[in-house]
Amino acid sequence: MDNTRQATEDATRTTVQEFLTARLAADTARLTELFADKVDWLLAENPAVPWIRPRSTGAECAAQGEELARYTVPEDSRASLDTLLVDGTDAILMGSLSGTVRATGKSFEGPYALRLTVENGRITRHHLYENSLSVAEACIPDAS
Repeated sequence: MDNTRQATEDATRTTVQEFLTARLAADTARLTELFADKVDWLLAENPAVPWIRPRSTGAECAAQGEELARYTVPEDSRASLDTLLVDGTDAILMGSLSGTVRATGKSFEGPYALRLTVENGRITRHHLYENSLSVAEACIPDAS
């Protein structure tokens, strides 16, 4: 591997680690700094899930964590990182996540894959693939 490619991958890995640290600390200000002004955001839109919606600015992307915390029970939230692959400016994170929706008391869980692209130290792409059916079902109240 040439030095330029290695430097790019090291920079990508550093930014991803900073993203994970900020996300874990619920540091929206730092997340806003890490996201680019315009972000290619992909998360399967789901009207039943209040924190899943289209986003495109760094501030909107950073706020997703706050919205998730507002609608879920923080002490029930879990996320594992099993794999982190870096190839140039792209990083793929894989693991599992779970949580409980505050309004319904229902739980969700499943695997996830997150593709991030880092350019000039900022995240320009955030594509999350998760068990959206489990999340949506947890957001729907039981019929009374």
